[in-house]
Amino acid sequence: MAPKQPNTGLFVGLNKGYIVTKKELQPRSADRKGKTSKRVHFVRTVIREVAGFAPYEKRITELLKVGKDKRALKVAKRKLGTHKRAKKKREIYRISFV
Repeated sequence: MAPKQPNTGLFVGLNKGYIVTKKELQPRSADRKGKTSKRVHFVRTVIREVAGFAPYEKRITELLKVGKDKRALKVAKRKLGTHKRAKKKREIYRISFV
């Protein structure tokens, strides 16, 4: 689809309508929803360093080291609740430890 042409000022035709200048809007906070800020990322990494891993996370890493991917997925799913979250968690540990 071609970009919209500016209005002509006429009340008929393809680009009909009054000529107005586009208002520059500030970016909305909803546009960055779900994106972690630098500060939050830093705080999470510090907490991870200090607190370490949860017991179920340690178990997942051990299972991945042995090569039992399916079992690791089952453990993660049991603890996290959904298949999607479990797959994401397993991929994170597969990349970082194996």
